[in-house]
Amino acid sequence: MGVSQSPDELIRLEYAGPIAIMTNNRPDRHNAMNDEMDQRLWEILAELHQHPDVRAIVWRGEGTSFSSGRDTTQIGVRTEDISDLEFIERGHRPTQMFLSMGSPIICALKGWVIGGAFERTLLCDIRVAAEGTRMMLPEVVHGVIPDTGGVARLFQMAGHGLAADLALTGRILTAEEALTHGIVSRLVPEDDLDDVAMEIAEKIAAAPAFTVKMARRTLYGLGAAEVHRSINEEAIAQSMVFASRDYAEMKAARAESRDPDYRRR
Repeated sequence: MGVSQSPDELIRLEYAGPIAIMTNNRPDRHNAMNDEMDQRLWEILAELHQHPDVRAIVWRGEGTSFSSGRDTTQIGVRTEDISDLEFIERGHRPTQMFLSMGSPIICALKGWVIGGAFERTLLCDIRVAAEGTRMMLPEVVHGVIPDTGGVARLFQMAGHGLAADLALTGRILTAEEALTHGIVSRLVPEDDLDDVAMEIAEKIAAAPAFTVKMARRTLYGLGAAEVHRSINEEAIAQSMVFASRDYAEMKAARAESRDPDYRRR
């Protein structure tokens, strides 16, 4: 069992001059995202939205992985009596801060980058990966769909074929393959990962601030409308999945150690 951490420790926020550094900090759980960690992430993004002196942001992970995705001990756990759609949309609202951030976000990926964590990095600006990094969208294997807008970004980067392959099979995407599709823009030895991410951030921060803002605004306009549309469609689709007989059958079959009998509804 890991040592209990205060919310501020779950994701650390530090500043190096005009550069903000966000660090996922549950290394004993491969930085799996629980509710408290999500809440801390939203607080940090909100703070950075209002910070006029931040010129670039580095998002990294402590330990061996960037993030193994959702903490499996909290999957399906809900403490409030609200609809599936309301629950999903409540999470989508802060997620979209990644898209509207005033400063570029550089993600330093290593180890495992899974599910929602992978999708969130796809909403960021630049992804640098350490050699040996492995990425996955395993949601369909668990009876649900990716619903954070990342698949729309993946579609824009790599096309329908790879997006469908990852989203429908949940297979592992290596950093080496991701580089060939433009999902990551640089592949570096793990020992160099943090230095390279900081070098990119420093170069961005040294450029004229208004110029960077306009460049990012232009890039945002190229594909953000489709990402927002996808997020809205995913919310409806995911709520329908949660209410479906097939989803209930999958859970029942696993609990009873038998083959599922899916009815396509």
